[in-house]
Amino acid sequence: MARFCATWLVMSAFARFQPEQRHAELGPDFYDEVAAADFPKHILRYRNDRWAARVGLDTLTEAQWIDHFGRFTPLPGSLPAPLALRYHGHQFRAYNPQLGDGRGFLFGQCRDVEDGRLLDFGTKGSGQTPWSRTADGRLTLKGGVREILATEMLEALGVDTSKSFSLVETGEELWRGDEPSPTRSAVLVRLSHSHIRIGSFQRLLYLEQHDNIVRLMDHAIRYYLPEAWRENTSERAVAFLDAVGRRVAATGARWMLAGFVHGVLNTDNINITGESFDYGPWRFTPVLDPAFTAAYFDETGLYAYGRQPDTLLWNMTRLAECLLPFAPQADLQKSLEGFALVFRDCFNDAMLDRLGLQTVSPEADQELTATVWRFLADSRVPFERFMFDWRGGDLSTQRAMESPIANYYAREDFKAARALIEARDPISPTIVQDPYFERDGPCTMLIDEVEAIWKPIATADDWSAFDTKLRDIGGLRAVYSKSA
Repeated sequence: MARFCATWLVMSAFARFQPEQRHAELGPDFYDEVAAADFPKHILRYRNDRWAARVGLDTLTEAQWIDHFGRFTPLPGSLPAPLALRYHGHQFRAYNPQLGDGRGFLFGQCRDVEDGRLLDFGTKGSGQTPWSRTADGRLTLKGGVREILATEMLEALGVDTSKSFSLVETGEELWRGDEPSPTRSAVLVRLSHSHIRIGSFQRLLYLEQHDNIVRLMDHAIRYYLPEAWRENTSERAVAFLDAVGRRVAATGARWMLAGFVHGVLNTDNINITGESFDYGPWRFTPVLDPAFTAAYFDETGLYAYGRQPDTLLWNMTRLAECLLPFAPQADLQKSLEGFALVFRDCFNDAMLDRLGLQTVSPEADQELTATVWRFLADSRVPFERFMFDWRGGDLSTQRAMESPIANYYAREDFKAARALIEARDPISPTIVQDPYFERDGPCTMLIDEVEAIWKPIATADDWSAFDTKLRDIGGLRAVYSKSA
């Protein structure tokens, strides 16, 4: 009877879970089976119950959660063993054939119970793999905390991003050159819509495995980009490039309107669904500064805020090179030439979404976007404060003119932008009738705030500032979700 009850409890916890193991269909040319590290401790620091509900795992007990996302016992019906994925990539535009999942793996796959999308459970800090080289395969606790803050903020601002799903502290001491050491260790699990990267295709081109390029492309189309299917391989390759480009452009445009700098836009950090993922030295810019960089080691500003659109196109060109064996160069080039137009349209849409304003026409939307962007760049007004002050257009005029930075809005160089904003209808007459707009200012995620959140964790194991920030982000997310 006791055994029956235990089995029933386990089965009931997974009643809504829809497991998959689609990546295994590709075969061993694409991955290596690996095992997770045996960690001395497992302290649950974060579980994303909101997304756990989306995949049917919200009823797991804490012990069950740690078993699967700390010790990595396979999820029922999903991958029987973790897979370290193989890929190459350009890192700061230098090709590196020694890459691959070096401190993470694909742990499992499942379906989103709401929309049926195929989703991956990917790890960070889960131990060494054949691709670790000389690294220890671990993640610092601070790195895990930073990734949670980045993904929660970006998701709230409407960016298509991976979701930080779980963070378990693992009880090891790590030594890092960019953190006071020894520092605490953790393992992160992220929920993503694919871990197939541009670098996954680059590896196959490098190895001259042309059949596997088609195999990977068809797998990606079947499970992620079905609109790109064409019977003819040449047409399919071009349609695939188009589909990836649209998603990458949309994410890049949303980054720009979030004031976000990814920091390491290497080709192995761009996936075929366009979803933003793999957060290292990210930052949010305080003002619209094209030269603002996130990584201290980005000495030339290659991945600076203002260079992100061009960098994404450069990365898309590397994907096009992988498809040259199957499609005419002229057709692939035409697809790449369309990237800028797609990006512009996505940028206009993102601006209207941030301001909560209705679209009028492509020409009028472009005029509003360009005028506002020029003011932001020239005035260097606090970026997120501006979006907070003017969301809803004319509905926010009185509140904006009472803002601590209202002097910016009284300037001559704001008149044109203000006229265009106030003339545009809001997406809803109740758009600013939310407790979020009763705050003194917007929810932000600047580097000083991140460090202030981390300090009490590091010194006193005090997570209260972290929890408070997540609640604040929840308020921001609620505002934007109403207009989605």
